[in-house]
Amino acid sequence: MADAGGWSTIESDEGVFTSLIENLGVQDVQFEELISLDADTIRSLGPVYGVIFLFKWTREAAGAGAEAPLDGTYDTTATENNVFFAAQTIQNACGTQAILSVILNNDNPPAPLQPITLGNELSSFKEFTTGFPAELRGEALSNSEAIRTAHNTFARASPFADETARPQDEENAADVYHFIAYTPVNGTLYELDGLQPYPISHGPCNNGSFPEAVSEVLQKRIARYPPGETHFNLMAVTRDPRIAAREIGDAETLEREERKRAAWQWENTLRRWNFVGFIGEMMKGVVAVKDRQDGEGKAYNEWVEGAKKETRKRLEMRR
Repeated sequence: MADAGGWSTIESDEGVFTSLIENLGVQDVQFEELISLDADTIRSLGPVYGVIFLFKWTREAAGAGAEAPLDGTYDTTATENNVFFAAQTIQNACGTQAILSVILNNDNPPAPLQPITLGNELSSFKEFTTGFPAELRGEALSNSEAIRTAHNTFARASPFADETARPQDEENAADVYHFIAYTPVNGTLYELDGLQPYPISHGPCNNGSFPEAVSEVLQKRIARYPPGETHFNLMAVTRDPRIAAREIGDAETLEREERKRAAWQWENTLRRWNFVGFIGEMMKGVVAVKDRQDGEGKAYNEWVEGAKKETRKRLEMRR
């Protein structure tokens, strides 16, 4: 992959993903974190457009270099049948790329799913890249100023710049994480992974059978990891539940969802700020107060030793 080119790492968070697509003009879509892989949990969210899966990338578990995927089969004609698929040509963009793999494949889904309203920006992008090969479509996505700006809005604030940092070597990096998408398109369950040469077909699937089908595929994938591996995250792409709540007059659900949105807005605001300077000044003030309590620094030293003891106690409890 090419250099990051201004794309920052973003969190796998339902509030981040929902706000990101809304900033791009997408309407009436929400992300929900799934804590279980069973089909009933997925179905309980109502109609689901697809899921975003985050996992720790390893060459063995991903089947990198293999002529065929470890599960499913390459569909070399998928893009000719209007499946949106883009190759990942740049680091750090895989989260947004996986999100768009679901969104841009569901602007005209079969009933009973409601079409996703893309907005002007994404509608223009999809129309512009229609007919592009996967590599060129990935380059177009990576070079989209609007998409990159929306993505970087939710980057974590970094208080320190490490000039000695180097791009990670995918083969040698200890912890490399990757996002991919699963969504039914044209009656087929597709795995859309920008690091693969083609969309991966997992067989016939429609909206009704999607929860069972994707649950089975994900369980097989997770089973390839060592027992006890927990570095996974799963997000469902759903219709905004506030729409149905308003239609049926469900005030309780509407209030709950509005509180959730307010919490997301607050958390996203905090993500944009760097609090290191504030914390540093606060610590200086605390130290000054402790120092004034005892000119010889006795109170300050007692405070430091007490903090060390508490830290050791917490470490022992974790062990």
